[in-house]
Amino acid sequence: MKAVLLGSLCLLSALASSAWANDPTPETTYVIGYLELDDEIDKRYGEKQLFAKYLGQSLGRPYAGAEVALREVKYHGKALNVSFALEKATAKDSADLSIQLQALKQKGAKFVLTDLPAAELAPLAKSTRDQELVLLNISAPEDNLRQTDCQPHLYHLLPNYAMQTDALAQFLVARKWTKVLHLTGSSPMDEQWSQAFERSAKRFGVKITEKKTFALSNDPRERDQNNVALLTGGDQDVIFIADSHGEFARQVPYHTLKPNLVVGAEGLNASAWHWAWERHGAPQLEKRFEKKAERPMTSTDWAAWIGVKAIAEAVQIKNTTEFKTLTEYLTAPDTAMDGFKGNGVSFRAWDHQLRQPLLLHTHNWVIDRAPMKGFLHQVNNLDTLGFDERESTCKF
Repeated sequence: MKAVLLGSLCLLSALASSAWANDPTPETTYVIGYLELDDEIDKRYGEKQLFAKYLGQSLGRPYAGAEVALREVKYHGKALNVSFALEKATAKDSADLSIQLQALKQKGAKFVLTDLPAAELAPLAKSTRDQELVLLNISAPEDNLRQTDCQPHLYHLLPNYAMQTDALAQFLVARKWTKVLHLTGSSPMDEQWSQAFERSAKRFGVKITEKKTFALSNDPRERDQNNVALLTGGDQDVIFIADSHGEFARQVPYHTLKPNLVVGAEGLNASAWHWAWERHGAPQLEKRFEKKAERPMTSTDWAAWIGVKAIAEAVQIKNTTEFKTLTEYLTAPDTAMDGFKGNGVSFRAWDHQLRQPLLLHTHNWVIDRAPMKGFLHQVNNLDTLGFDERESTCKF
């Protein structure tokens, strides 16, 4: 009996030793960074801005989108015995951004989601150009980040202005509403949005009947710029408004001199995400996000979500955490990730913008999805939205 028991114990010991030999690596944690600015500095999340709920704006910090994705990718690193973790850093001011970014790197983060305004993101990306690092832009739509200020390690998950205005222009052309009054504010973001629409109008054959600058003011001496009826008295089918803050734009519908449709900052917009999208598994993702954040999902939330998903999927498919291999996968021609919007999403090799369908929506409904039918591209129809390779000025 003792001999049998001793033999059994030896067998169990041998099996345990064999199992450890086949899987000697303990579980490791792959850190994904998340960098933001304090609310006192980043006015995009100010109480007044969020309360107004302008069309297409963020409704809160997008960190919740990253958290939802983290739960979904729980088993993506199983083959490597790797788990994923988020490490968030909040900079107290612009000067503190570099310090916080280096702290994230010291904790192992080589991919960092950046929730930063363009004015802070551009110099941060320039100063870290030669580091083993990828910055994933989730909240700055400015075109200059994809053009003159592009960097090889700066990737963009949020659609830029050019993509948004291309989607709107395609929609207007498809409906044959091609005469457009162009209203714009005077802030730098308004100017970029305005320039993007002028480019899209020329690209797709939309006629801008007149361009006017509005003023957010009650001064009677500025009636020509602050009176909606006076501003909208021309002959047009549609009014496009470039208003990054939305305060003036929300006054325009039903105050126009004629019964014109309004697009851009009010009326109809083009976004990465909208809670009313009902296809491709979107309602399930929306429910998971709302359970976590207790509010609807918006474009910046979706951008944070797809950022975490993209990194984890790269680890899973390439079966490695090696930095160079993962970055090469993200921009590979055959890479396509499920963004719950139909077409597979992927990064453009020439400017690292995530190509993706855009949802054309009002406040409470998705009207259509761009690219519109009939707008074709020789390689990928999603490249009819935004800067195509031939017209891009980005030089890595």
